[in-house]
Amino acid sequence: MRQLGMFENSRSEPLAARLRPRDLSEFCGQKHLLGEGKVLRRLIESDGIGSMIFWGPPGVGKTTLARIIANRTKAKFIDFSAVTSGIKEIKQVMEEAEKGRVFGEKTILFVDEIHRFNKAQQDAFLPYVERGSIILIGATTENPSFEVNGALLSRCKVFVLQALSAEELVGLLHRALTDERGFGDQKVEISDELVGAIANFANGDARAALSTLEMAVLNGDTDGDKTVVTREIVEQCISQKSLLYDKNGEEHYNLISALHKSMRNSDPDAAVYWLARMLEAGEDPLYVARRITRFASEDVGLADPRALEIAVAAYQACHLIGMPECSVHLTEAVVYLSLAPKSNALYMAYERAKKDALSMLAEPVPLVLRNAPTRLMKELDYGKGYQYAHDTREKLTDMQCLPDSLKGKEYYFPTEEGTEARFGERLTAIKKWKKEAQKKPKGEKDE
Repeated sequence: MRQLGMFENSRSEPLAARLRPRDLSEFCGQKHLLGEGKVLRRLIESDGIGSMIFWGPPGVGKTTLARIIANRTKAKFIDFSAVTSGIKEIKQVMEEAEKGRVFGEKTILFVDEIHRFNKAQQDAFLPYVERGSIILIGATTENPSFEVNGALLSRCKVFVLQALSAEELVGLLHRALTDERGFGDQKVEISDELVGAIANFANGDARAALSTLEMAVLNGDTDGDKTVVTREIVEQCISQKSLLYDKNGEEHYNLISALHKSMRNSDPDAAVYWLARMLEAGEDPLYVARRITRFASEDVGLADPRALEIAVAAYQACHLIGMPECSVHLTEAVVYLSLAPKSNALYMAYERAKKDALSMLAEPVPLVLRNAPTRLMKELDYGKGYQYAHDTREKLTDMQCLPDSLKGKEYYFPTEEGTEARFGERLTAIKKWKKEAQKKPKGEKDE
Protein backbone atom coordinates (compact mmCIF):
# COMPACT_ATOMS: atom_id res chain seq x y z
CA MET A 1 0.00 0.00 0.00
CA ARG A 2 1.33 3.48 -0.86
CA GLN A 3 2.36 5.51 2.20
CA LEU A 4 1.18 9.12 2.58
CA GLY A 5 3.88 11.70 1.98
CA MET A 6 5.04 14.26 4.55
CA PHE A 7 2.72 16.95 3.20
CA GLU A 8 -0.21 14.65 2.40
CA ASN A 9 -3.22 13.62 4.43
CA SER A 10 -6.23 11.49 3.69
CA ARG A 11 -8.43 14.58 3.56
CA SER A 12 -6.70 15.64 0.34
CA GLU A 13 -8.42 12.77 -1.42
CA PRO A 14 -11.93 13.27 -2.84
CA LEU A 15 -14.76 11.97 -0.66
CA ALA A 16 -15.57 9.23 -3.19
CA ALA A 17 -11.99 7.93 -2.96
CA ARG A 18 -11.92 8.07 0.86
CA LEU A 19 -15.19 6.13 1.09
CA ARG A 20 -14.31 3.52 -1.52
CA PRO A 21 -15.57 0.18 -0.08
CA ARG A 22 -12.81 -1.99 1.39
CA ASP A 23 -14.81 -5.20 1.26
CA LEU A 24 -18.19 -6.57 0.20
CA SER A 25 -19.82 -5.57 3.48
CA GLU A 26 -19.32 -1.90 2.58
CA PHE A 27 -20.30 -2.26 -1.08
CA CYS A 28 -23.45 -0.37 -2.08
CA GLY A 29 -25.94 -1.83 -4.57
CA GLN A 30 -25.79 -4.78 -7.00
CA LYS A 31 -27.71 -7.09 -4.65
CA HIS A 32 -28.64 -9.23 -7.68
CA LEU A 33 -24.93 -10.15 -7.98
CA LEU A 34 -23.51 -9.64 -4.48
CA GLY A 35 -26.35 -10.56 -2.14
CA GLU A 36 -25.88 -13.55 0.15
CA GLY A 37 -25.57 -16.70 -1.95
CA LYS A 38 -25.41 -14.84 -5.27
CA VAL A 39 -22.99 -16.14 -7.87
CA LEU A 40 -20.50 -13.26 -8.03
CA ARG A 41 -20.28 -13.02 -4.24
CA ARG A 42 -19.53 -16.75 -4.03
CA LEU A 43 -16.83 -16.46 -6.69
CA ILE A 44 -15.14 -13.56 -4.87
CA GLU A 45 -15.35 -15.15 -1.43
CA SER A 46 -13.98 -18.47 -2.68
CA ASP A 47 -11.24 -16.81 -4.78
CA GLY A 48 -12.65 -18.69 -7.75
CA ILE A 49 -12.71 -15.79 -10.20
CA GLY A 50 -12.65 -16.54 -13.93
CA SER A 51 -12.39 -14.14 -16.85
CA MET A 52 -15.31 -11.71 -16.75
CA ILE A 53 -16.60 -8.36 -17.94
CA PHE A 54 -18.28 -5.82 -15.65
CA TRP A 55 -20.75 -3.83 -17.76
CA GLY A 56 -22.63 -0.88 -16.31
CA PRO A 57 -23.00 2.90 -16.24
CA PRO A 58 -20.45 5.15 -14.50
CA GLY A 59 -20.25 5.19 -10.72
CA VAL A 60 -21.83 1.81 -9.97
CA GLY A 61 -18.75 0.03 -8.59
CA LYS A 62 -16.97 -1.70 -11.49
CA THR A 63 -13.48 -0.60 -10.47
CA THR A 64 -14.30 -0.98 -6.78
CA LEU A 65 -15.30 -4.62 -7.31
CA ALA A 66 -12.00 -5.23 -9.07
CA ARG A 67 -10.11 -3.77 -6.11
CA ILE A 68 -12.09 -5.89 -3.64
CA ILE A 69 -11.11 -8.94 -5.70
CA ALA A 70 -7.48 -7.73 -5.65
CA ASN A 71 -7.57 -7.55 -1.84
CA ARG A 72 -9.00 -11.08 -1.47
CA THR A 73 -7.23 -13.06 -4.17
CA LYS A 74 -4.04 -15.04 -3.77
CA ALA A 75 -3.26 -14.31 -7.41
CA LYS A 76 -1.00 -11.57 -8.68
CA PHE A 77 -3.27 -8.62 -9.50
CA ILE A 78 -2.36 -6.16 -12.25
CA ASP A 79 -4.34 -2.94 -12.78
CA PHE A 80 -4.28 -1.93 -16.45
CA SER A 81 -5.81 1.13 -18.12
CA ALA A 82 -7.06 1.04 -21.69
CA VAL A 83 -6.61 4.82 -21.87
CA THR A 84 -2.85 4.87 -21.29
CA SER A 85 -1.68 1.45 -22.52
CA GLY A 86 -0.91 0.08 -25.97
CA ILE A 87 0.02 -3.28 -27.52
CA LYS A 88 3.64 -2.94 -26.35
CA GLU A 89 2.55 -2.64 -22.71
CA ILE A 90 0.05 -5.48 -23.15
CA LYS A 91 2.73 -7.84 -24.45
CA GLN A 92 5.11 -6.97 -21.63
CA VAL A 93 2.47 -7.76 -19.02
CA MET A 94 1.45 -10.93 -20.87
CA GLU A 95 5.02 -12.21 -21.00
CA GLU A 96 5.37 -11.71 -17.24
CA ALA A 97 2.09 -13.52 -16.68
CA GLU A 98 3.21 -16.39 -18.92
CA LYS A 99 6.42 -16.78 -16.89
CA GLY A 100 4.35 -16.81 -13.71
CA ARG A 101 2.07 -19.52 -15.11
CA VAL A 102 5.05 -21.80 -15.67
CA PHE A 103 5.80 -21.60 -11.94
CA GLY A 104 2.14 -22.06 -10.97
CA GLU A 105 1.38 -18.39 -10.30
CA LYS A 106 -2.04 -17.07 -11.20
CA THR A 107 -2.38 -13.56 -12.65
CA ILE A 108 -5.57 -11.47 -12.67
CA LEU A 109 -5.45 -8.59 -15.13
CA PHE A 110 -7.98 -5.81 -14.60
CA VAL A 111 -8.58 -3.64 -17.67
CA ASP A 112 -10.56 -0.48 -17.00
CA GLU A 113 -12.54 0.93 -19.96
CA ILE A 114 -11.77 -2.13 -22.07
CA HIS A 115 -14.05 -0.78 -24.82
CA ARG A 116 -11.36 1.82 -25.57
CA PHE A 117 -9.03 -0.91 -26.86
CA ASN A 118 -9.24 -1.51 -30.60
CA LYS A 119 -9.62 -4.99 -32.10
CA ALA A 120 -5.86 -5.54 -32.49
CA GLN A 121 -5.21 -4.62 -28.87
CA GLN A 122 -8.00 -6.90 -27.65
CA ASP A 123 -6.67 -9.70 -29.87
CA ALA A 124 -3.37 -9.48 -28.01
CA PHE A 125 -5.09 -10.77 -24.86
CA LEU A 126 -6.79 -13.73 -26.52
CA PRO A 127 -4.01 -16.39 -26.60
CA TYR A 128 -3.08 -15.70 -22.98
CA VAL A 129 -6.70 -15.98 -21.84
CA GLU A 130 -7.05 -19.24 -23.80
CA ARG A 131 -3.89 -20.71 -22.24
CA GLY A 132 -4.90 -19.60 -18.77
CA SER A 133 -1.87 -17.32 -18.39
CA ILE A 134 -4.21 -14.57 -17.19
CA ILE A 135 -7.68 -14.18 -15.79
CA LEU A 136 -9.09 -11.12 -17.50
CA ILE A 137 -11.48 -8.75 -15.75
CA GLY A 138 -12.70 -5.94 -17.98
CA ALA A 139 -14.84 -2.95 -17.05
CA THR A 140 -16.92 -1.06 -19.61
CA THR A 141 -19.77 1.41 -19.84
CA GLU A 142 -20.52 0.27 -23.40
CA ASN A 143 -22.41 -2.82 -24.58
CA PRO A 144 -19.69 -5.52 -24.72
CA SER A 145 -21.59 -7.27 -27.54
CA PHE A 146 -20.51 -4.41 -29.81
CA GLU A 147 -17.32 -3.17 -28.17
CA VAL A 148 -15.48 -6.35 -27.15
CA ASN A 149 -13.93 -8.82 -29.58
CA GLY A 150 -16.36 -11.73 -30.04
CA ALA A 151 -13.70 -14.40 -29.46
CA LEU A 152 -12.59 -12.68 -26.27
CA LEU A 153 -16.15 -12.06 -25.12
CA SER A 154 -17.06 -15.75 -25.56
CA ARG A 155 -14.40 -16.63 -22.97
CA CYS A 156 -15.70 -14.15 -20.40
CA LYS A 157 -18.76 -14.14 -18.17
CA VAL A 158 -20.58 -10.80 -18.47
CA PHE A 159 -21.96 -9.35 -15.23
CA VAL A 160 -24.37 -6.45 -15.72
CA LEU A 161 -24.12 -3.81 -13.00
CA GLN A 162 -27.17 -1.61 -12.54
CA ALA A 163 -27.46 2.07 -11.72
CA LEU A 164 -27.95 2.53 -8.00
CA SER A 165 -31.46 3.32 -6.80
CA ALA A 166 -32.22 6.61 -5.06
CA GLU A 167 -32.71 4.67 -1.81
CA GLU A 168 -29.27 3.05 -2.11
CA LEU A 169 -27.66 6.42 -2.78
CA VAL A 170 -29.44 7.98 0.19
CA GLY A 171 -27.98 5.23 2.39
CA LEU A 172 -24.52 5.85 0.94
CA LEU A 173 -24.79 9.61 1.56
CA HIS A 174 -25.87 9.09 5.18
CA ARG A 175 -22.88 6.79 5.66
CA ALA A 176 -20.62 9.51 4.24
CA LEU A 177 -22.01 11.92 6.85
CA THR A 178 -21.32 9.54 9.75
CA ASP A 179 -18.23 7.57 8.68
CA GLU A 180 -14.93 8.86 10.06
CA ARG A 181 -13.47 8.58 6.57
CA GLY A 182 -16.15 11.00 5.43
CA PHE A 183 -17.65 13.75 7.57
CA GLY A 184 -18.17 11.67 10.70
CA ASP A 185 -15.82 13.84 12.77
CA GLN A 186 -17.69 17.00 11.76
CA LYS A 187 -21.11 18.28 12.75
CA VAL A 188 -22.93 18.54 9.43
CA GLU A 189 -26.58 19.57 9.41
CA ILE A 190 -28.47 18.67 6.22
CA SER A 191 -32.11 17.68 5.89
CA ASP A 192 -33.26 14.30 4.59
CA GLU A 193 -35.06 16.15 1.78
CA LEU A 194 -31.79 17.65 0.52
CA VAL A 195 -29.97 14.33 0.83
CA GLY A 196 -32.76 12.85 -1.31
CA ALA A 197 -32.41 15.67 -3.84
CA ILE A 198 -28.69 14.95 -4.20
CA ALA A 199 -29.42 11.24 -4.60
CA ASN A 200 -31.97 11.91 -7.33
CA PHE A 201 -29.64 14.32 -9.11
CA ALA A 202 -26.85 11.72 -9.19
CA ASN A 203 -28.92 9.50 -11.50
CA GLY A 204 -27.65 6.21 -10.08
CA ASP A 205 -23.98 7.30 -9.97
CA ALA A 206 -22.42 6.87 -6.51
CA ARG A 207 -19.35 8.91 -7.41
CA ALA A 208 -21.50 11.82 -8.60
CA ALA A 209 -23.63 11.66 -5.43
CA LEU A 210 -20.60 11.76 -3.12
CA SER A 211 -18.92 14.52 -5.12
CA THR A 212 -22.05 16.66 -4.93
CA LEU A 213 -22.40 16.08 -1.18
CA GLU A 214 -18.76 16.97 -0.66
CA MET A 215 -19.19 20.20 -2.60
CA ALA A 216 -22.30 21.10 -0.61
CA VAL A 217 -20.60 20.46 2.75
CA LEU A 218 -17.44 22.37 1.81
CA ASN A 219 -19.61 25.34 0.81
CA GLY A 220 -21.94 25.03 3.79
CA ASP A 221 -22.60 27.86 6.25
CA THR A 222 -20.52 27.70 9.42
CA ASP A 223 -22.40 28.07 12.70
CA GLY A 224 -19.87 27.66 15.50
CA ASP A 225 -18.50 24.12 15.17
CA LYS A 226 -21.43 23.10 12.96
CA THR A 227 -21.73 23.18 9.17
CA VAL A 228 -25.22 23.85 7.84
CA VAL A 229 -26.11 22.81 4.29
CA THR A 230 -29.09 24.81 3.02
CA ARG A 231 -31.41 24.31 0.06
CA GLU A 232 -29.77 27.26 -1.72
CA ILE A 233 -26.32 25.68 -1.41
CA VAL A 234 -27.54 22.32 -2.75
CA GLU A 235 -29.32 24.03 -5.66
CA GLN A 236 -26.12 25.87 -6.54
CA CYS A 237 -24.12 22.63 -6.38
CA ILE A 238 -26.47 20.78 -8.71
CA SER A 239 -27.15 23.90 -10.82
CA GLN A 240 -30.90 23.40 -10.79
CA LYS A 241 -34.01 23.93 -8.73
CA SER A 242 -35.40 21.03 -6.78
CA LEU A 243 -38.28 20.18 -9.09
CA LEU A 244 -41.11 17.81 -8.30
CA TYR A 245 -39.66 14.65 -9.70
CA ASP A 246 -39.00 11.12 -8.52
CA LYS A 247 -37.30 8.94 -11.13
CA ASN A 248 -38.35 5.77 -9.40
CA GLY A 249 -41.90 6.84 -8.56
CA GLU A 250 -45.19 7.81 -10.15
CA GLU A 251 -44.10 11.30 -11.24
CA HIS A 252 -41.46 9.81 -13.55
CA TYR A 253 -44.15 7.93 -15.48
CA ASN A 254 -46.60 10.83 -15.30
CA LEU A 255 -44.16 13.17 -17.02
CA ILE A 256 -43.09 10.81 -19.80
CA SER A 257 -46.78 10.06 -20.37
CA ALA A 258 -47.51 13.79 -20.60
CA LEU A 259 -44.71 14.24 -23.14
CA HIS A 260 -45.86 11.30 -25.23
CA LYS A 261 -49.51 12.32 -25.26
CA SER A 262 -48.73 15.98 -26.00
CA MET A 263 -46.75 14.93 -29.09
CA ARG A 264 -49.55 12.56 -30.11
CA ASN A 265 -52.00 15.45 -29.79
CA SER A 266 -49.77 17.64 -32.04
CA ASP A 267 -49.13 20.18 -29.27
CA PRO A 268 -45.45 21.23 -29.55
CA ASP A 269 -45.68 23.84 -26.79
CA ALA A 270 -46.92 21.36 -24.19
CA ALA A 271 -44.46 18.72 -25.42
CA VAL A 272 -41.48 21.06 -25.03
CA TYR A 273 -42.65 22.07 -21.55
CA TRP A 274 -42.85 18.45 -20.36
CA LEU A 275 -39.48 17.76 -21.98
CA ALA A 276 -37.95 20.67 -20.04
CA ARG A 277 -39.58 19.47 -16.82
CA MET A 278 -37.88 16.11 -17.20
CA LEU A 279 -34.44 17.30 -18.28
CA GLU A 280 -34.17 20.10 -15.70
CA ALA A 281 -35.13 17.63 -12.98
CA GLY A 282 -32.15 15.48 -13.91
CA GLU A 283 -33.72 12.84 -16.16
CA ASP A 284 -31.30 10.85 -18.29
CA PRO A 285 -31.55 12.39 -21.79
CA LEU A 286 -30.95 8.97 -23.33
CA TYR A 287 -34.10 7.67 -21.64
CA VAL A 288 -36.10 10.52 -23.18
CA ALA A 289 -34.46 9.91 -26.56
CA ARG A 290 -35.40 6.21 -26.43
CA ARG A 291 -39.02 7.07 -25.70
CA ILE A 292 -39.05 9.60 -28.54
CA THR A 293 -37.61 7.00 -30.92
CA ARG A 294 -40.39 4.59 -29.98
CA PHE A 295 -42.97 7.35 -30.57
CA ALA A 296 -41.56 8.01 -34.05
CA SER A 297 -42.69 4.58 -35.24
CA GLU A 298 -45.62 3.94 -32.90
CA ASP A 299 -47.45 7.22 -33.50
CA VAL A 300 -46.02 8.61 -36.75
CA GLY A 301 -44.71 5.63 -38.67
CA LEU A 302 -44.99 5.73 -42.45
CA ALA A 303 -47.06 8.90 -42.33
CA ASP A 304 -43.59 10.53 -42.18
CA PRO A 305 -40.68 8.05 -42.40
CA ARG A 306 -38.20 10.85 -41.65
CA ALA A 307 -39.52 10.99 -38.10
CA LEU A 308 -37.55 7.87 -37.15
CA GLU A 309 -34.38 9.27 -38.73
CA ILE A 310 -34.66 12.48 -36.72
CA ALA A 311 -35.41 10.60 -33.48
CA VAL A 312 -32.39 8.31 -33.93
CA ALA A 313 -30.19 11.30 -34.80
CA ALA A 314 -31.34 13.00 -31.58
CA TYR A 315 -30.44 9.88 -29.59
CA GLN A 316 -26.97 9.81 -31.16
CA ALA A 317 -26.48 13.50 -30.41
CA CYS A 318 -27.44 12.91 -26.75
CA HIS A 319 -24.98 10.03 -26.57
CA LEU A 320 -22.18 12.11 -28.08
CA ILE A 321 -22.47 15.37 -26.16
CA GLY A 322 -24.83 14.82 -23.21
CA MET A 323 -26.58 17.46 -21.13
CA PRO A 324 -27.07 20.39 -21.19
CA GLU A 325 -26.07 20.76 -24.85
CA CYS A 326 -28.26 17.92 -26.15
CA SER A 327 -31.45 19.57 -24.85
CA VAL A 328 -31.79 21.45 -28.15
CA HIS A 329 -31.51 18.20 -30.15
CA LEU A 330 -34.29 16.63 -28.13
CA THR A 331 -36.37 19.79 -28.56
CA GLU A 332 -35.92 19.57 -32.34
CA ALA A 333 -37.09 15.97 -32.35
CA VAL A 334 -40.03 16.65 -30.03
CA VAL A 335 -41.29 19.59 -32.10
CA TYR A 336 -40.87 17.67 -35.36
CA LEU A 337 -42.77 14.67 -34.02
CA SER A 338 -45.49 16.90 -32.60
CA LEU A 339 -46.11 18.50 -35.99
CA ALA A 340 -45.71 15.34 -38.08
CA PRO A 341 -48.82 13.58 -39.47
CA LYS A 342 -49.87 10.77 -37.16
CA SER A 343 -50.43 7.07 -37.83
CA ASN A 344 -50.45 4.09 -35.48
CA ALA A 345 -50.88 1.61 -38.34
CA LEU A 346 -47.47 -0.01 -37.77
CA TYR A 347 -48.12 -0.44 -34.06
CA MET A 348 -51.55 -1.97 -34.73
CA ALA A 349 -50.13 -4.24 -37.47
CA TYR A 350 -47.59 -5.71 -35.07
CA GLU A 351 -50.13 -6.17 -32.28
CA ARG A 352 -52.44 -8.10 -34.66
CA ALA A 353 -49.55 -10.24 -35.91
CA LYS A 354 -48.28 -10.81 -32.36
CA LYS A 355 -51.65 -12.17 -31.31
CA ASP A 356 -51.55 -14.78 -34.09
CA ALA A 357 -47.85 -15.50 -33.55
CA LEU A 358 -48.41 -16.29 -29.86
CA SER A 359 -51.42 -18.50 -30.50
CA MET A 360 -49.88 -20.30 -33.50
CA LEU A 361 -46.24 -20.73 -32.50
CA ALA A 362 -45.84 -24.08 -34.25
CA GLU A 363 -46.90 -23.00 -37.75
CA PRO A 364 -44.20 -24.30 -40.12
CA VAL A 365 -42.48 -22.03 -42.62
CA PRO A 366 -43.86 -22.93 -46.10
CA LEU A 367 -41.41 -25.12 -48.02
CA VAL A 368 -41.36 -22.63 -50.86
CA LEU A 369 -39.77 -20.02 -48.54
CA ARG A 370 -37.07 -22.29 -47.10
CA ASN A 371 -33.47 -22.24 -48.25
CA ALA A 372 -31.97 -25.51 -49.46
CA PRO A 373 -28.20 -25.37 -48.84
CA THR A 374 -27.84 -29.20 -48.74
CA ARG A 375 -28.79 -32.02 -51.09
CA LEU A 376 -31.11 -33.57 -48.51
CA MET A 377 -33.02 -30.32 -48.15
CA LYS A 378 -33.48 -30.14 -51.92
CA GLU A 379 -34.75 -33.73 -51.97
CA LEU A 380 -37.24 -32.72 -49.28
CA ASP A 381 -38.54 -29.94 -51.59
CA TYR A 382 -37.08 -27.06 -49.59
CA GLY A 383 -37.39 -23.99 -51.82
CA LYS A 384 -39.28 -25.84 -54.53
CA GLY A 385 -41.47 -23.45 -56.52
CA TYR A 386 -39.85 -20.31 -55.14
CA GLN A 387 -40.46 -17.31 -57.39
CA TYR A 388 -37.76 -14.63 -57.53
CA ALA A 389 -39.60 -11.31 -57.77
CA HIS A 390 -36.70 -9.53 -59.48
CA ASP A 391 -37.04 -11.87 -62.48
CA THR A 392 -40.49 -10.50 -63.30
CA ARG A 393 -41.40 -7.33 -65.12
CA GLU A 394 -43.59 -6.07 -62.26
CA LYS A 395 -41.11 -7.21 -59.54
CA LEU A 396 -44.07 -9.11 -58.08
CA THR A 397 -45.24 -12.72 -57.85
CA ASP A 398 -48.41 -14.30 -56.49
CA MET A 399 -46.42 -16.69 -54.29
CA GLN A 400 -48.04 -17.39 -50.91
CA CYS A 401 -45.77 -16.32 -48.02
CA LEU A 402 -48.02 -17.00 -45.02
CA PRO A 403 -48.66 -20.47 -43.60
CA ASP A 404 -51.76 -22.17 -45.03
CA SER A 405 -53.66 -21.64 -41.77
CA LEU A 406 -53.20 -17.87 -42.14
CA LYS A 407 -53.71 -17.60 -45.87
CA GLY A 408 -55.27 -14.27 -46.78
CA LYS A 409 -54.78 -12.78 -43.28
CA GLU A 410 -54.13 -9.03 -43.22
CA TYR A 411 -52.34 -7.11 -40.47
CA TYR A 412 -51.24 -3.77 -41.91
CA PHE A 413 -53.95 -1.25 -42.75
CA PRO A 414 -52.38 2.05 -43.88
CA THR A 415 -54.01 5.34 -43.01
CA GLU A 416 -54.54 8.32 -45.30
CA GLU A 417 -52.12 10.48 -43.30
CA GLY A 418 -49.04 12.04 -44.90
CA THR A 419 -46.88 9.80 -47.03
CA GLU A 420 -48.67 6.71 -45.74
CA ALA A 421 -51.45 7.51 -48.18
CA ARG A 422 -48.99 6.72 -50.99
CA PHE A 423 -48.00 3.48 -49.27
CA GLY A 424 -51.69 2.64 -49.06
CA GLU A 425 -52.18 3.21 -52.76
CA ARG A 426 -49.17 1.03 -53.52
CA LEU A 427 -50.45 -1.76 -51.23
CA THR A 428 -53.89 -1.65 -52.85
CA ALA A 429 -52.31 -1.95 -56.31
CA ILE A 430 -50.13 -4.89 -55.19
CA LYS A 431 -53.08 -6.76 -53.71
CA LYS A 432 -55.16 -6.15 -56.87
CA TRP A 433 -52.34 -7.43 -59.11
CA LYS A 434 -51.84 -10.57 -56.99
CA LYS A 435 -55.55 -11.31 -56.96
CA GLU A 436 -55.75 -11.05 -60.75
CA ALA A 437 -52.53 -13.08 -61.17
CA GLN A 438 -53.96 -15.93 -59.11
CA LYS A 439 -56.94 -16.15 -61.48
CA LYS A 440 -54.75 -16.57 -64.58
CA PRO A 441 -53.79 -19.98 -65.93
CA LYS A 442 -50.29 -21.16 -65.00
CA GLY A 443 -48.87 -20.55 -68.48
CA GLU A 444 -49.93 -16.93 -68.57
CA LYS A 445 -48.25 -16.19 -65.23
CA ASP A 446 -44.89 -17.40 -66.45
CA GLU A 447 -44.81 -15.24 -69.56
